[in-house]
Amino acid sequence: MNLLCAMSSYSWYDFSDATIGLLFGLAGVLFGYALRGLIGKFQADAVEKQAKTKLEETDVEIKNRLKEADIQARAEVIQAREAFEKTAKAQRAKLQETENRLASREQSLDEKALLLEKKDQALLQRRDELDRKSEEIATRQENADKASREADERLEKLASMTAEDARRKLFERAEEELRQDAGIWIRRVQEEAKNTADREAQQIVVSAIQRYATTHAHESMSCTVTLESDDVKGRIIGREGRNIRSLESTTGTTMLIDDTPGAVVISAFDPIRREVARLTLEKLISDGRIHPARIEEVFNEVSENMDKAILEAGENAAFQAQVQNLPTEVLRMLGRLKFRTSFSQNVLQHSVEVANLMGMMAGELGLDPSLARRAGLLHDIGKAMDHEKQGKHALLGADFLKKNGESDVIVNAVGAHHEDLPCESKYAVLCSAADAISSSRPGARMESTEIYVERLKNLEEIANSFPGVSKTYALQAGREIRVIVDPDAISDNDASVLARDISQKIEATMHYPGQIKIVVMRETRAIEYAR
Repeated sequence: MNLLCAMSSYSWYDFSDATIGLLFGLAGVLFGYALRGLIGKFQADAVEKQAKTKLEETDVEIKNRLKEADIQARAEVIQAREAFEKTAKAQRAKLQETENRLASREQSLDEKALLLEKKDQALLQRRDELDRKSEEIATRQENADKASREADERLEKLASMTAEDARRKLFERAEEELRQDAGIWIRRVQEEAKNTADREAQQIVVSAIQRYATTHAHESMSCTVTLESDDVKGRIIGREGRNIRSLESTTGTTMLIDDTPGAVVISAFDPIRREVARLTLEKLISDGRIHPARIEEVFNEVSENMDKAILEAGENAAFQAQVQNLPTEVLRMLGRLKFRTSFSQNVLQHSVEVANLMGMMAGELGLDPSLARRAGLLHDIGKAMDHEKQGKHALLGADFLKKNGESDVIVNAVGAHHEDLPCESKYAVLCSAADAISSSRPGARMESTEIYVERLKNLEEIANSFPGVSKTYALQAGREIRVIVDPDAISDNDASVLARDISQKIEATMHYPGQIKIVVMRETRAIEYAR
């Protein structure tokens, strides 16, 4: 505008054509700007109108949505209120039920409390009554004790003895009556046992003994080699005794030459070593060549043959006892029993005999004879090693058989036949019985005179140690003792008790084969003279 005003101050004629053109250009520009402003205003009005329309539509939509949200919220509030009322109603019902239950329980407790109160009152009354009765009883007891003491004093004055003396007399009389009753009971039990058990036992034992018997080799700890002449003794002794020393050191035995004419006595604890020494000496005598080198050569040869002989002996024993499937080690250990003796009884023959006895008794009792024979044959196998190991032969044998795969029945029968282990089967009891039968029958074993005398002496001393015994006689090499008692001191019933007491003491203090019979004799003699 300022430019237009400045231009209007000049005269028209002062402008040139260029200036006029410039003015018209400026006017066109200004008109364009004005026109553009008008168009922009028209467009802005249209946009504003359109925006206003959209705002109105948005307001309507917002109002509609608010109405919908309000309706939905009201519906949710109604639903929540209904759910709350339903839950509250259930809670109120539950609380009411609990309240009713508590009220009922409270009423019940009140009733119980009332009942307990009544019981307490009744108990108090009863306790008072009991206290009163206790006082009455105490008074009566005191009066009774006083009366009893007075009665005892009167009885002591009348009987001329004290209460202690009377009690002792009463105990003595009761003891005497009990001893008589015990004697009667023992005799009755013994008679019943004899009528039942002895008959069956005797039948089985006698049947087994009659069906089997064998000879026994009676051996000791020494053996004898017979010489044809005394010249052989010189060769056995050798120059300066070198041959005899070589023989004893090689064989591990003791050889006695000068003690027995025409014989050499070989002594050794090990029976196999003694047998090897005997065979070695016999072979040297028959060969004629006796010197240290030859002695060692023959000894080695005999020892090798002895191992084979031991195995063959075990196999033969198993064949005789009808026992099969024994391991080689067991057969070899069993064969060693051929050279082992017990109370002069050959242990291998004794084992075969026990096996046959057990088989027969097992058949009579309905048991397995093969299992019984196997246990009987192996029952003394521990004696083949008892001079090498410490321990009882029954336990050694049981341990050896267990390591070699024998069954538990066989192991227990072997370990229990001398009561070193508890018997777990009937075969263990049969093994103990068969072993006793084989070793105790007449002729099975021999004992020296000193053993017999010692046994007789011990038996008589045991019987004489009991009161009332006047004389004792041991008969049948100690298999029976007869005890003569004083008839005034021992009654018939006391005699039965005395016989049992003597047998128990003998069992507890002595070792003996078989059994010992105790006979108590009570004799009353009435003697008068006619004058």
